[in-house]
Amino acid sequence: MDRIRHLHHHGFFYLFSVLLLMLVTGGCASLPENSDQTPSTVILNVDGTRIGQIVAGKSSQHPGKSGFLLLGDGLDAFVARAVLANLADRSLDVQYYLFHDDLVGGLLAYQLLQSADRGVRVRLLLDDMGLEGRDKDVATLDSHPNIEIRIFNPFTRGMLRSVQFLSRFGSVTRRMHNKTFIVDNSAAIVGGRNIGNEYFDADPELAFGDLDVLAIGPVVGEVSASFDTYWNSELSYPISTLKGRISEKKLEKLRPDWDGLMEQEKESDYVHALRASDFARRGRAGTITYQWGKATVLADKPEKISSEIQEEDFYLAPRLKKYLEKADRELIILSAYFVPGRAGVDFLKSLTERGVRVRILTNSLASNDVTLVHAGYARYRRDMLRAGIELYEVDKKLTRKEWKEKKTAGSSGKASLHAKTFIIDRKAMFISSFNFDPRSVMENTEIGILFHSPPLAEAMAEKFDAQSSANTFKLELTTEDDGIELIRWVIRSDDQEKVYTNDPYTSAWRRFLLFMAGWLPIESQL
Repeated sequence: MDRIRHLHHHGFFYLFSVLLLMLVTGGCASLPENSDQTPSTVILNVDGTRIGQIVAGKSSQHPGKSGFLLLGDGLDAFVARAVLANLADRSLDVQYYLFHDDLVGGLLAYQLLQSADRGVRVRLLLDDMGLEGRDKDVATLDSHPNIEIRIFNPFTRGMLRSVQFLSRFGSVTRRMHNKTFIVDNSAAIVGGRNIGNEYFDADPELAFGDLDVLAIGPVVGEVSASFDTYWNSELSYPISTLKGRISEKKLEKLRPDWDGLMEQEKESDYVHALRASDFARRGRAGTITYQWGKATVLADKPEKISSEIQEEDFYLAPRLKKYLEKADRELIILSAYFVPGRAGVDFLKSLTERGVRVRILTNSLASNDVTLVHAGYARYRRDMLRAGIELYEVDKKLTRKEWKEKKTAGSSGKASLHAKTFIIDRKAMFISSFNFDPRSVMENTEIGILFHSPPLAEAMAEKFDAQSSANTFKLELTTEDDGIELIRWVIRSDDQEKVYTNDPYTSAWRRFLLFMAGWLPIESQL
């Protein structure tokens, strides 16, 4: 036993020494000067563009209002981006937290390249979280004279990222989580989707339930203004500053391979599905219609990343709270990662105390891809149920078709909620990248559109009604004879009810890990 203690002590000392060395050496490195950043802003003159003319014709009938189209289907959401990119005449401004190098990422990057070949100015702003080892590919695309790529809050190159998570904690741990796609300052897509297979129904093993909104009209100018603020931020580094400039000849050498790959993908099942999507059909038939209403953009400012925590002048959360407080009858929240914290529980409780029905849909432990986040949520479940807040959790076994159409068909892969949506009194909606958790509130930057559209809000609420009565677990609080409160997970399907007394579809080991994770003092990072 003494020998074991001796080895444990020296093993800990060795680990501590390595970490200390990593921190010391990590502290010596720094980012290059951001002197190559040239300011640029949205192109305002879009009167002669194709999309500008289309929007002008529709907007003339709804002065002062913006138009909205919900994109709940992953295929439709991708087709909408592809169609808009093909319509672009002057500018494409694209901002994402993650942009994967998979099928969907390749298809969209190719669309951006084709737009640039037509003379469209493409500005692509990416967070650095998902770009490890991809500088060369990104810089190659950046070599196109009409494409400029900037990296937000970059990690230092030439040093392990794991080291920087320690040496630059509080800096690189705060990320740009925004997701926007803007065409000719006339149409914008904002919502929960990153760019990757799992967000657009291209991954047979994982179906993310997500939601974007396609907006036209005056609110698009607000989305563009937010993009410009991030693009010109001192935290946005041209990829050439981080990687060095790559000759356009490199891009030209890669074109035959890229063109061949895209030609091959034209016959893939996914591309065939894109052609048959509802958005593609309606677009070809000219039957795409919008709902109209007043709207505003709620967005964090990029200074949130570099400022002290609680500098609320840079935060969208206090502005969003003012709108949620106005709920009179009902508040519905769809949040993939839901960690309300004590303040959030108290706020939602204050709504229920004055008669507002509060209903929340989030991931179950089985459908959540981040157990630590679920632990942050699980510790508040009893308190919320006691307060009369209705909790629903996603059934991970829901098939892709059932998630979208509520009928048995399609892939049997895992379903997971990824949407971030608030529905207020069935009159207004907030569709965003904003999760109801401490990381979205205080750490990361987010953006969303708050719009007043009773038809869309009512339609979304009715979908929630249908899904909450079947295909999701409703949580119920029961009291045993000995006074102990227990949670039951109740799911109803085909007029049958099934009750679970533990997190459904999970092992005792995973539930034990959830319990242990709940004790970690890391809620602010969830």
